[in-house]
Amino acid sequence: MTLWFDGPLAAFDTETTGVDVEQDRIVSAAIVVQESAGGRPRITRWLVNPGIPVPGEATDVHGLTDDHLQRNGRWPAPVMDEVGKALAVQCAAGRPLVVMNAPFDLTVLDRELRRHRATPLARYLEHVPLTVLDPRVLDKHLDRYRKGRRKLRDLCSQYEVVLDGAHDPAADALAALEVTRAVARRFAARMERLTPVELHTLQAEWHASQTRGLQAWFARAGTTQTVDPAWPLLPALPAAA
Repeated sequence: MTLWFDGPLAAFDTETTGVDVEQDRIVSAAIVVQESAGGRPRITRWLVNPGIPVPGEATDVHGLTDDHLQRNGRWPAPVMDEVGKALAVQCAAGRPLVVMNAPFDLTVLDRELRRHRATPLARYLEHVPLTVLDPRVLDKHLDRYRKGRRKLRDLCSQYEVVLDGAHDPAADALAALEVTRAVARRFAARMERLTPVELHTLQAEWHASQTRGLQAWFARAGTTQTVDPAWPLLPALPAAA
């Protein structure tokens, strides 16, 4: 019997104008599909002209300039519709969706869909089961006492996954997919007993617990920063009166 972490997986990643899910915009995105461990990935990419200036600090991260995006990027509305439909296709096919730090990428996509299509991500997925695997949440739960950072590059180093072209969404999505397989293999005694659907539910609980711990740390440090415990998607803010 093929274990889930050796079978079909899809992965999704974005690059954006910044880190504010409510205000920043997607400039590139990718979905990577791999039918089996070690198999050749199928990659779908999107490049977006976000319609707002791209801050220099964002360009420093992903290398996409205003000029390049204006010349080569597509308008957001059709792209966001395509991305939403493409994710629905993966979910309908029963492929678990790997999303590193899911509350960021899925939320920023949801906000872009609301902005440009007047439709939430949930509408695209209302007839298909969404099953998300977040390697950041999995690793933090399964190896909770390991010190150090847990960004994608750190996880790739920890699990000996090659990351070629960091901050390219296809490269990051593929690396996150491979990290997820590697995490599950390292902790196979615990992972092989769980289905991706069960893991989706558990990750919501694990993420909430992890954010409570982080919030307590912020309180001890005397900072007012808050962390939303929602996973894999942050709830939309109430509309202004």
